[in-house]
Amino acid sequence: MTSPYTLSDFDFALPEQLIAQQPAPQRSGARLLDAMGTQAVDRIFHELPSLLRAGDLLVFNDTKVLNARLFGEKATGGKLELLVERVLGGNQVAAHLRVSKKPAVGETVSLHSAPGHADGLRATLLGRWPDAAGPLFRFVLSNDAGDDPYTLMERHGHIPLPPYIARQQDGADPDAAQDAQRYQTVFAKNPGAVAAPTAALHFDAALLAQLDAMGVQRAHVTLHVGAGTFQPVKTENLAEHRMHSEWYEVPQATQDAIAACKSRGGRVVAVGTTTVRTLESWAATGVASGDTTIFITPGFAFKLIDLLVTNFHLPKSSLMMLVSAFAGYDSIRALYEHAIAAEYRFFSYGDAMLLARADKVDAASQALAK
Repeated sequence: MTSPYTLSDFDFALPEQLIAQQPAPQRSGARLLDAMGTQAVDRIFHELPSLLRAGDLLVFNDTKVLNARLFGEKATGGKLELLVERVLGGNQVAAHLRVSKKPAVGETVSLHSAPGHADGLRATLLGRWPDAAGPLFRFVLSNDAGDDPYTLMERHGHIPLPPYIARQQDGADPDAAQDAQRYQTVFAKNPGAVAAPTAALHFDAALLAQLDAMGVQRAHVTLHVGAGTFQPVKTENLAEHRMHSEWYEVPQATQDAIAACKSRGGRVVAVGTTTVRTLESWAATGVASGDTTIFITPGFAFKLIDLLVTNFHLPKSSLMMLVSAFAGYDSIRALYEHAIAAEYRFFSYGDAMLLARADKVDAASQALAK
C-alpha cells in the first residue's frame, strides 16, 4: 500500500537545548507524557504503575549495549575508530570504520589497550560486510592471549553514545563511568547492541518491584539495536527507503506470556520501539528468531501491541514514522508540539510518553459515545 505521507511530513523544528545531554538524576524521575486519554497529562515516570493494571504484560528488550567503540592507529600513525555493529564467527566482527584513508585488505591496525592490559589488541581488515558492496567492514579482532571479541570489547572498548550526545571523541571522557551505567538498562542481559533500548532506561529496581507487586506481568525479547537506528530516512518517497537489518529473538516463554495476556483480557505494553519491531516482525512472519528489516509507517496493521512506552524521536526518522503509525499521525504531531512547548527532554537520555494504539482509542471513544 502506498503511504499517503512523505518524508517531509515527519520533520519538525526542535530547539537544540531540548536534546538531553545527561540522564535524569534518577531513572524513574524523568517526565512522562501520558497520552492514554483524550487529553495529554504531564506526569513523572514513577507514576507509570497508576496507568497500568493487574494482568497487563510489559515486554522489554533485554539486549546489552557493547563497549563497541575502539580507537587505534594504522602503521603510518593515522588515527582510526571502529564501531563494532555485529560479532560474527571466528573472532570476526562487522564494524563501521572512521579513518582518513582506509587501510588495505589484509592490513592490521593497532588498537588502544586498556590500562593494565597491554595485550597487543589489533584488528585485521578482511573486506566489506555483508558482501562486497556492504556498508560495514569485516575485521578479525584479536590479541596475544586469543580472547574473544566480547571480552576484548568489554576490556578495551567504550560505550557507543548516540552522535547527538556531546562527549570527547577520544574515549577519555569524564562522564564515561556514568554513561557506562546509565546507557544500559537494569536488566540488560544479552550482549549485541550498539544503542540502548532507551524507553527501558527509565525503569529501576524499585519501579519494577512495584509493578510486580500490583500484578503487572513481565516478559523479554531481544533485538540488538544497530547504529542505523540514528540514521534519518533520506528518500521523500517512503516506499524507496530500505531499513537496516537487526537480529531479534522472541523466546517461547514470551510467546506463551503474550498468549496468556490476550486470553485474560490484559494489555500487551511494548517498552520501546525495538520491542514493537521485534514483536510485530514475529507476528507478521511467524519467525521467532532471525534478522528483521521491518519498516512501520502509518497504515501498518498492528497485531500484538496495545500500549507503547517510548521516548521522543529524531525528525525524519523511521521511529517517528513508527509512533505515528501506532498512535495516529495527527496525535503524534500534537503531542510533540506539547512536549516542545512544555520543554520535555528529547532523545536517548530524554523523557518518555505512554501511547495507546490509535484504533483502540477510537473504539473506546465510540463505546463511550453510545
